[in-house]
Amino acid sequence: MVFQHTDSPAPIQAAERRGVYAVGYASDMQHFGPKTVLTSIVNDWGPHYIRSAQAVMDGTWKSEDFWGGLAESTVVLPLNQEVLPAPVREEAGRLIESIRSGAFHPFTGPIRDQSGKERFAAGVSATNADLASMNYYVEGIKADLPK
Repeated sequence: MVFQHTDSPAPIQAAERRGVYAVGYASDMQHFGPKTVLTSIVNDWGPHYIRSAQAVMDGTWKSEDFWGGLAESTVVLPLNQEVLPAPVREEAGRLIESIRSGAFHPFTGPIRDQSGKERFAAGVSATNADLASMNYYVEGIKADLPK
């Protein structure tokens, strides 16, 4: 599985050549890996810019951090209809909707780091500040943090 955090097709193209599943980032990368891209994390800033511009025109805009996601339509996850079987797409769709509605928070404990240390107890969800300051990989990730 190739999961990358660059707005470049190169990792996806390499995964496609090797027949390895991949997840795109920043835009829908399916056309670069039609047989291997499961989904892409698409950043769509348009809805946020429209809301912000309207707030400026209305005189209600204020400077603040913005953590947009599925609920704000700032993040979209297009599912590859050709690669993912229908039952998987349906389950993924339900999970995406539960995140969008706030019924499910993907960073809710118990969460442990690679060493097994509990970082979030059962039922405790990470805040945006927690996520921004994470300096560890979670249990199950087989990689080292860059030094």
